[in-house]
Amino acid sequence: MEPKNYLKYSGMAIQMGITILLGVLAGQYLDKIVGTSTPWFTIGLSLFATLAAVYLTVKDLLKP
Repeated sequence: MEPKNYLKYSGMAIQMGITILLGVLAGQYLDKIVGTSTPWFTIGLSLFATLAAVYLTVKDLLKP
């Protein structure tokens, strides 16, 4: 495997992690502002961010 591929895949992993982290942090922030007893924004945004991260990863993997 070429070093170029290592950089590509490690970049994808970092992108996935940051996307999910931002979704969770945004959800926690919104839950704190709204004052919900159940963290609905955190749950919803973390799921959305996870799906978005998977979509972006698959899109990058399918590029030639």
